Amino acid sequence: MSWEGWVAVVAGALALLSLLLVLVLLVRQRELRRRIESPGSARSARALRLAREIEGSGQLVAFVANPSKPDVAHLRAAVLRLCAEQELPEPLWLETTVEDPGVGQTREAVERGADVVVAMGGDGTVRAVAEGLVGTGVPMGLMPLGTGNLLARNLDIPLSDPLAAMRVAVEGRDRTIDVGWLRVQRWESDVHDDVAEAADDLPDDGDVPRDHIFLVIAGVGFDAAMVADADEQLKARVGWIAYFVAGMKHLHGRRSRVHVRLDDQPVTTTRLRSLLIGNCGKLPGGITLLPDAELDDGWFDVAAIDTRAGIAGWAQLFGEVVLQGVGVRNDLPAKIGRIDHTRAQEVRLVVPGGDHVQVDGDVVGRVTELTARVDPGALVVRVPTR
Repeated sequence: MSWEGWVAVVAGALALLSLLLVLVLLVRQRELRRRIESPGSARSARALRLAREIEGSGQLVAFVANPSKPDVAHLRAAVLRLCAEQELPEPLWLETTVEDPGVGQTREAVERGADVVVAMGGDGTVRAVAEGLVGTGVPMGLMPLGTGNLLARNLDIPLSDPLAAMRVAVEGRDRTIDVGWLRVQRWESDVHDDVAEAADDLPDDGDVPRDHIFLVIAGVGFDAAMVADADEQLKARVGWIAYFVAGMKHLHGRRSRVHVRLDDQPVTTTRLRSLLIGNCGKLPGGITLLPDAELDDGWFDVAAIDTRAGIAGWAQLFGEVVLQGVGVRNDLPAKIGRIDHTRAQEVRLVVPGGDHVQVDGDVVGRVTELTARVDPGALVVRVPTR
């Protein structure tokens, strides 16, 4: 065969190889597009986020907004404008409903490739968004619009400037924090929690125990009764002060007899006003109830609160709380108002007479037996860079 023939053979082989390579690339491109456009795939969500990172197109922000909060409609226009100014993709806007306070909306945002999901509402909305984000690695931002705004207070998120809080959600750093899960052992059918009920397929009137998420404090006794009795109209007018007004009704209430087991320690029996299981400790009004609590240490801080002798006991307790907030502890015996601290990763509590229970300010009802466990590093949140 002449050299011209060999050249023709080689050229034909190269052309065939090039054609095969093009076909392989087309198949791979089609497969990648299929994965990216499939809404139900966690892998596709990661692919979407990776594609935006490679293209440098900015992060996709999703807002899970409670439309019952004032000014939400106005804020929607403001956040759209702010995202456009920062050359971010058009954000996702998902509103909560009576049936779903934000869990399903958050899961949808993750499936659609959101880089950060912003909880836009009160503590209930924050719990719902956190429920949908636990274990995903997708960070949660906060735009606090509620009465207590408990997690935002403990993370130093701006409370009175929603757009400043949004900037933290977009420009802040990621921090991994612990999550608390409270489980009603008996009887789940007697309690009600919109967030927990939206998170699973269990019947709402069944007695199968389900987990109730909390990020700040779960409480049994006086604090839960105070939250339960807070007047909604008063809350709208004066904010968190409404809780203290409600608390006045319960200053002369009965002390509860409880059986408590911390981790694998023996069961102890005592009488108290409240048992608090905390992931962090700042409350409205500048009160630091759990001064040693850390959001990311893998432990609960547990506080047993008790008073005797009426108003005098409550006055001494208030003094204890104020002093501990500035680093002073009063260890004198026989106090008529006291707050005792310990730590645990799991708490089991039995209240034979039953008592109110709250998680991050949401009252779930009266219970007689519950457990609480810490889930270390289960949630990522956006916090200020400072």
